[in-house]
Amino acid sequence: MQLDDRKMKILQAIIRNYLETGEPVGSRTISKYADINLSSATIRNEMADLEELGYIIQPHTSAGRIPSDKGYRLYVDSMMQENERQVEELKEMLVEKDEKMDHLLKQVAKVLAVNTNYATMISAPRIQKNKLKFIQLSRIDDDQLLAVIVTEGNVIKNSMIPVSEHLDDETMLKLNILLNTHLNGLAIEEINLGMIAALKAQAGLHGSLIGEVIDAVAETIKEDEDLEIYTSGTNNIFKYPELADQHKASELINTFEEKQLLSRLVETELEENNNGIKVYIGEEAPIQTMKDCSIVTANYEFGEGMKGTIGIIGPKRMDYEKVVGTLKTIKVQLDTLYQKGDSDK
Repeated sequence: MQLDDRKMKILQAIIRNYLETGEPVGSRTISKYADINLSSATIRNEMADLEELGYIIQPHTSAGRIPSDKGYRLYVDSMMQENERQVEELKEMLVEKDEKMDHLLKQVAKVLAVNTNYATMISAPRIQKNKLKFIQLSRIDDDQLLAVIVTEGNVIKNSMIPVSEHLDDETMLKLNILLNTHLNGLAIEEINLGMIAALKAQAGLHGSLIGEVIDAVAETIKEDEDLEIYTSGTNNIFKYPELADQHKASELINTFEEKQLLSRLVETELEENNNGIKVYIGEEAPIQTMKDCSIVTANYEFGEGMKGTIGIIGPKRMDYEKVVGTLKTIKVQLDTLYQKGDSDK
């Protein structure tokens, strides 16, 4: 017979507790599980049914029960089915064409939090080195130019530049050729004063305009330096007694709300350019408020230098196998998401 949800929850709780302690499990122990919320008497009745069905056994005259082979088999099979379902849900969600990047990343953080029961974070992809791909100057009217700036990752930014001189079509063409010939493929850090001076000299009467364009490029790229970080599952912290202390929990939640420390963590991960899974345990954590936690991170890449970081934060006794497996799945899906889209065109 198929177990109802209540019996299944109790069986899972018995098995998890027995795996942790090696001791027979009683109804009072199970009643402390927050997600069960049943009286000891009700749990005893359910345990009696589970014993009659052959899923648990009583090793001796004590009130405690341990799983039978049949109970273990049901637990393992249901756990594998659940993991497969979660992986498929993640894949389906990420393969869907979602035009809004922020919505996609918020969903990733949410699904990770639900699937792991820990707190999660994900940073929006950031362009590494901010290299220029193309600059296009267009005349809006006699007083304004539009500078369209394209950087790695095909991120497009616009900037309006005031002008005090008339620029005919031939001049506009020459300025566009001059800028793109010398600046394409360069990071903003590589555009030095000597290069700017040389460009101004070649532009002749329009040298000051070249300076204004380069200033606009630098300012536009600088706007991308602010990291956008999405979080989810911060209330999961309260599920773990070692983190639920009022002071510790408050500090952790503030870290997730303020996000400055999370930004530093992301900066470190991106600078190290680590493409694997990284695990910080306890005192290894780079964030002081997370010294009682474990942090598991992975970097993902959308191609052309666009990278972000995913992180899962939980107690030091977290299920590392599940967390690492889930992060690997998410990372692969994000890494290939836009590559798949490009190949479909």
